Amino acid sequence: MSQNPEIHLPAAEASPYRRFTRREWASLRADMPLTLTLDDLVRLQSVDDPISVDEVVAIYLPLSRMLALYVAATQELFRATQKFLGAGGKKTPYIIGIAGSVAAGKSTTARVLKALLSRWPNTPKVDLVTTDGFLHSNAVLEKQGLMEKKGFPESYDGAGLLRFLARVKAGELRAEAPVYSHLLYDVMPNEHVVIDRPDILIIEGLNVLLPNKLGNETPFVSDFFDFSIYVHASEADLENWYVSRFMRLRRTAFRDPQSYFRKYADLGDSEAEDTAKSIWTRINLRNLRENILPTKARANLVLTKNASHEIGEVALRKL
Repeated sequence: MSQNPEIHLPAAEASPYRRFTRREWASLRADMPLTLTLDDLVRLQSVDDPISVDEVVAIYLPLSRMLALYVAATQELFRATQKFLGAGGKKTPYIIGIAGSVAAGKSTTARVLKALLSRWPNTPKVDLVTTDGFLHSNAVLEKQGLMEKKGFPESYDGAGLLRFLARVKAGELRAEAPVYSHLLYDVMPNEHVVIDRPDILIIEGLNVLLPNKLGNETPFVSDFFDFSIYVHASEADLENWYVSRFMRLRRTAFRDPQSYFRKYADLGDSEAEDTAKSIWTRINLRNLRENILPTKARANLVLTKNASHEIGEVALRKL
């Protein structure tokens, strides 16, 4: 008999995730009432990332219910640990990381969750920070020849982001995060958002689940997360959404005289579409394949979207 027999498990048993159809996940809402209005949803959605009341009810209400339970359990564990240690201790925020490709809809997911979670009685204070603010300035990126790799791991001030998260997790009173302007396509000098001991902090960014290389003992961003979400879609859908957003912005935000992308505002339709596809392929698709998509399996929860932006499957990591 072979000393190393091959073991074959059904895919469902071998996967670290439990997968839910949209209908199955929606049933976990447990009659939780919708606390957002239509006007709230309009304010929360991103350009070309529509979100319906049905999407909030079917996907985000059950998710916020589950996260509220997780946060409550973590808060209780913190109190028990402090009692065991005979220590006081500052309140430690529960940190949720949200990752995924450009155009996947991370920002909308983050804003909807922030709005829903802030309505739970044990988490009234929920803050949101995007890692865009931790990008190196355009001046630094140009000097280092990294403008064509903006959004890649090397384009961020990783040490600054880690210092910020360490301060938040330590319960410090005022942790400052830099501010990014999508209009100027650059970090705003001397501008910061102050995070002051929230109940929950949501961190949204492309590469927040990326681990360090083997042998590097420096903590990585996701070490500070209590829960992580990956927003997934096919490459073809992501490209279509990116191009659609580019074409819409060409008629709106790009026309602002201060816009970094003002040079694209007057392109013809065909030339603008070709430009958008070129940017997608050269930068965003490459970053997706090399850095972002490989981190999907590290997430606690994966939300998979279909071509109409609806989430058709939810995968929750087994405990």
